[in-house]
Amino acid sequence: MTRQPWTTAPLVALDLEGTGGQDRDREQILEIAIVPLDGGFPDMTAAWDTTVNPGRMVAPRPWIARELTGDILFTAPALDDIRAEIVDRLDARIIVGHNIGVDWRLLRRLVPEAQPSALIDTAQLYRHGHPASRRWNLVRLLEKYALNAQVHQLVPASRPHRALWDAVGAALLLPSLIEDLPSTTSPTMEELTRLAGVPLLGKASRMAEVEQVALDV
Repeated sequence: MTRQPWTTAPLVALDLEGTGGQDRDREQILEIAIVPLDGGFPDMTAAWDTTVNPGRMVAPRPWIARELTGDILFTAPALDDIRAEIVDRLDARIIVGHNIGVDWRLLRRLVPEAQPSALIDTAQLYRHGHPASRRWNLVRLLEKYALNAQVHQLVPASRPHRALWDAVGAALLLPSLIEDLPSTTSPTMEELTRLAGVPLLGKASRMAEVEQVALDV
């Protein structure tokens, strides 16, 4: 599979919105979106997203979207109610996301039965081509590559820092970043994993997590 063109690989874009890394072992998922890629672009007909009841009150925080109120979360399904759906949509897939190590750390702790085959980080892919850059959050990169209008068109009812918006944004960003690569040929999955892969058993560093929050709010 790794030698196949990246556009034919079983890619899914993933984004989680959570209570925040400062909660440590009490951190909970508040929203999740999973968007398959078809031919390298998001397939919205197969996209799935939902809010998640964290099982407790969550204080407002700058990185939590204001729409994720206590009333909305209280009526959302519990994680156990959607666990099988998450596993079915991620098993044996290659997950794409922006700073995906942060999302994967939380998902792996709360849904350890999910077994994707690899992780691709669009932030890491951007840094590969722009090593001097210190500004690589998703909102800024979507602006840089003129992708905001396309995200709006695909998810008109969403906005940045909501799971579906960020998952679709990462899915659209991936081919733009690949086009930026110096190679004149489209990379195989093996090459893409070498450039932007994140270990499935690794942990996102606390510094990377703090940096993501500081850049994104």
